[in-house]
Amino acid sequence: MKVSEIELKHISIPLNKTFKTALRTVDSAENTVVMVHTDDGRTGFGEAPPTKAITGEDNDSIRTAIKEYITPALIGQEVTDMDAIQAKLHGAIEGNTSAKAAVDMALYDLYTQDLGVPLYKYLGGYRDKVETDITISINEPEEMAADAAEVVKQGFSALKLKVGIDAEKDVQRVKAIRDAVGKDMMIRLDANQGWEVDEAIDTIRKIEDLGFDIELVEQPVKARDFEGMKKVKDNVNTIIMADESCFSPEDARRLLEMNAADVLNIKLMKCGGIYKALQIIEIAEEFGVECMLGCMVESKISLTAAAHLAAAKKTITRVDLDAAILLKEDPVVGGFNKDIPWFSLDDSPGLGITDVIGMADI
Repeated sequence: MKVSEIELKHISIPLNKTFKTALRTVDSAENTVVMVHTDDGRTGFGEAPPTKAITGEDNDSIRTAIKEYITPALIGQEVTDMDAIQAKLHGAIEGNTSAKAAVDMALYDLYTQDLGVPLYKYLGGYRDKVETDITISINEPEEMAADAAEVVKQGFSALKLKVGIDAEKDVQRVKAIRDAVGKDMMIRLDANQGWEVDEAIDTIRKIEDLGFDIELVEQPVKARDFEGMKKVKDNVNTIIMADESCFSPEDARRLLEMNAADVLNIKLMKCGGIYKALQIIEIAEEFGVECMLGCMVESKISLTAAAHLAAAKKTITRVDLDAAILLKEDPVVGGFNKDIPWFSLDDSPGLGITDVIGMADI
């Protein structure tokens, strides 16, 4: 089963509500769909969203990386020689992690189609369903509280609040939401690098002193400020999770050797796909550290790949794949089954995706 063609398409899916973080604002998913075809007639699906504020990639760079560098490296390569083809993929071009992730998941889709097993079983098969949290975009405290109260009615047990713009108001945001959802709802905070180090410490301590019972704070400081992350972790009681700081297995090892994070947030678009994510998980297991499986603004194509990985591994104890719920439409035929807040996986080989409706030519 050799790679014969890599085909690219575009999908556009509006969001139910504008998605706002300390780094960016998004109104729709404008993503690149990757279809890797083989000489025996199979097709594997993948996807890459443009997330320039985090990965440095837009659709043009994603498509150029795949067309001009990755495709020439992979044409004619045997898909079932996974280590060899992954070496070709990751050696084709530096960086471009989202482009690589889209192709990587399509390769895993093909490989497990050939084996006749669902991807999550091949990767470990720890469980067959995962529960996602839901993100509350950063807005005025009253609007965020109203949004939180609304999603609680849908059955979620965990909220992730976007903060990181105006630390003083961030405390007000947390208070408003805790008042709106009650004491039993799990609340996570994501500052998206929005605080300075001392500001992060002061803000988190204030939230602790006020008794708002926050499970964790994600990426409180700038991505490459590992020392700052460690200082925050050492000076608060709340769990600190690394997100933008943890792109690669090398990042994961450095963070954990420094004791700079309690939890790692793995995103396929940051690390370059499932192959590299598995290496991060191995490092986390070595240090006895848990992981979250997160996402960008993605459709059910790449979210299905992430759900398979999350279901496969015991080390992944938290799931943040709520982009599937933030989108107005679902053009993907197959993939995971959605029963909010649960995503379940069946015995369909590979990712179980058979088509994507409404794709546009590039």
